[in-house]
Amino acid sequence: MADLLYEVKDKIATITLNRPDKLNAFTGDMIDAWQKSLAEAQRDDNVNVVIVTGAGRAFCSGGDVGRMRSGEPTALDGKNSLWEGVHRVPKQLEQMDKPVIAMVNGLAVGAGMGMCVMCDMRIAAESARFSTGYVRVGLVPGDGDTFFLPRLVGPAKALELLWTADFIEAPEAHRLGIVQRVVPDAKLQDETYALARQIADGPQVPIRMIKRLVYQSLKLDLRTHLDLVSSHMSIVRQTADHAEGVAAFKEKRPAKFRGA
Repeated sequence: MADLLYEVKDKIATITLNRPDKLNAFTGDMIDAWQKSLAEAQRDDNVNVVIVTGAGRAFCSGGDVGRMRSGEPTALDGKNSLWEGVHRVPKQLEQMDKPVIAMVNGLAVGAGMGMCVMCDMRIAAESARFSTGYVRVGLVPGDGDTFFLPRLVGPAKALELLWTADFIEAPEAHRLGIVQRVVPDAKLQDETYALARQIADGPQVPIRMIKRLVYQSLKLDLRTHLDLVSSHMSIVRQTADHAEGVAAFKEKRPAKFRGA
């Protein structure tokens, strides 16, 4: 669909929110396409990394209320509209073991900030600005900010950001750990795709297992996690990429990994 673009090139899939005149506020149809694009990227053997970004001067300004389903006669309808709508994106992301990078090209507000922090990493342009937004209109965060933000900045700082909805600039977002890199606006694409290319050209089995291990570690005790690590290590030792990595190290040359 024109409002959301999906492109695959050189093992990198790019999802672009494409409503620049509306600051990329998303609609129900865009959520459908977003979730389906992520699912397609996970299935596609030609995709190793996913980048999510926005067209124009915003990453995403949240949901387009005017285009969402009108009328919520019951509280249950309101709950289900989130569970069966916007929540499909974080639920799909939870199933993905391929890296997902948010390329934050501008404003990220409300659900737009939520969609940003639920990615694995964030690279922001210097002009990017962030706000949780919801409390300003008397709402709780609807797409997972209360889950993802505390894991990035700790509970106290997350509460401050959620309670005040104050805007923070890209350098402050970097200091807090919300974004991992801040780059000049003109270099955002080059820097983001360079990182994506580095990951996409790496050994894909360990890269995906590393993602699983990191997220699973948040739910497991140490002994269970180490048991899982030992199993994963035994598997990756059998891969051609491991053999190539060892050979390249001994021969003092760059490794040429096969990829996925």
